[in-house]
Amino acid sequence: MELRIRQRLFSWFDSYEVYGEDGSVAYTVKGELALGHQLRIYDCSDRPLGLVKQVVLSFLPAFQLYQDGQYIGTLHRKMTLFHPVYEIEKLGWRVEGDFPAWNYQVMDAENRLVAIVSKRLLNLTDTYVLDILDSRNTLLVLMIVIAIDAALCTAESAS
Repeated sequence: MELRIRQRLFSWFDSYEVYGEDGSVAYTVKGELALGHQLRIYDCSDRPLGLVKQVVLSFLPAFQLYQDGQYIGTLHRKMTLFHPVYEIEKLGWRVEGDFPAWNYQVMDAENRLVAIVSKRLLNLTDTYVLDILDSRNTLLVLMIVIAIDAALCTAESAS
């Protein structure tokens, strides 16, 4: 399954539209007023599905992930030198990327490939393509990508 995430150009808070393979909007992501990033994911009927919430008092970026109001785990950035590595502590999943963090792979606890994510350059706003191998993981992979983009945004504004 392939999804495209495109950040909205004009928005007070972080917001994204997520397009399915047919080009229609499959999900909407809306930022909320909060200390740190707080992003809620809605389906095409505007029903809330997930929440990505930044852990504010953390040395490296960390985001709590919630699906249908239930806590699934926290995505933590690991201390590495040359390429970004994130882990979801409760699930045992891992995300590894290249140096500029534009392309990465999501692996499950058994080290199986879950998704490949790539950032499209030369766009006005951040645009990602998600190639998700099993559609049951769609929402979780979407939350991971949204959290990593928020972490990169926070890092860029701090430097």
